[in-house]
Amino acid sequence: MEKRSILHMFDPMPHNSPFDINMAMDAGFDVMMPYSNVKLESVHGLVQDAIFSRGPSGVKRTGIFIGGRNLGLAVDMMDAAKKAMVPPFEVSVFADPSGAFTTAAALVACVEKQLKEKHGKELKDCHAVVIGGTGAVGIATGIIASLAGADIMLTDHLSVDTALDVAREYNNRFGCSLKGTYASSEADKARLVANADIVFCTAKAGIQALSAEILSEARRLKVAGDVNAVPPLGIEGIKRSDMGAPLIHAVNSKGAVGIGALAVGNVKYQLQNILLKLILETDKPWYLDFRDAFTKARSYRLHPSRALLLDKEDPG
Repeated sequence: MEKRSILHMFDPMPHNSPFDINMAMDAGFDVMMPYSNVKLESVHGLVQDAIFSRGPSGVKRTGIFIGGRNLGLAVDMMDAAKKAMVPPFEVSVFADPSGAFTTAAALVACVEKQLKEKHGKELKDCHAVVIGGTGAVGIATGIIASLAGADIMLTDHLSVDTALDVAREYNNRFGCSLKGTYASSEADKARLVANADIVFCTAKAGIQALSAEILSEARRLKVAGDVNAVPPLGIEGIKRSDMGAPLIHAVNSKGAVGIGALAVGNVKYQLQNILLKLILETDKPWYLDFRDAFTKARSYRLHPSRALLLDKEDPG
């Protein structure tokens, strides 16, 4: 009799995300075991408890999911989990703190596709501003886009020091080239948007970060993407389901298009489902973070029906 599949869900926060538990259930795991308030130093022992109790056949039906809100801590926890493995007792690990890795990967992949289709440009050709750039999704978006070649400016709505500290930390961690600044006023935002090819809006849900007036200052904007699905939406004039719809308020940026939160969210949902199914169905252990999420998001945007097949053939 085949052993039941188990996903151990490590989270340094007081509560595990119901979203992630729902996603794991829908991906086909039989059992989800949430662990809250998990400290980095506890990961080694938890992993070894998980792998040695099931035998070589059981570890193939076992996975580890790492959540939380801190991107750096999630990656450190994944590294600690990897070091705790003792082949052949080795399981797959998937880090996606606050859903930031899959959300950001989906956002950047959608923007990249519209950039190519509507403007014949690559990310490496573009200067991008991340509004709300010091939150989890904003940081992940900046890292992914920067490593893909874009010139990235992260913004914080209160403090330039916060933005600079975040940029410095993640540049050191991942070898990207993030810059930081503040956007505490409408004038600040207008100044930043004026010279941006891309705007990624990852600000807090329920806050309109960019008004029509600000967008009217844009002179070279090509694509704007918004991940806020809670009214008021993050960018005025972008509807939730827009995928490359004309951005009517960017009157001085010919051909500018918008991408809405539900369009991004659909790709994010499919992406997280694909990655969870991958660790459920594979015979070999994989360690999945934002880099793998972006590789899979690009595959999904190009070949939705073949995305899972591509994942199984190539871990990215």
